[in-house]
Amino acid sequence: MSSTAMLMWSMIFGSIGFGFVLYGKKQRAVVPLFTGITLCLIPYFITNVYALAGIGVVLIAIPYFVKA
Repeated sequence: MSSTAMLMWSMIFGSIGFGFVLYGKKQRAVVPLFTGITLCLIPYFITNVYALAGIGVVLIAIPYFVKA
């Protein structure tokens, strides 16, 4: 974590991802479950703040457009 912005974005996406994981497990929905796991893990691999924000927003939108 090189900056405060990176830490804050990581916490935001991790929290939203945790919510998606809980929802996916409870509803037995695969798309929110895997999206949530991915949202929790991407801050470990992406070091650019703008890339993290962009990919995070796209991942948050996936369960709303993909119904499986």
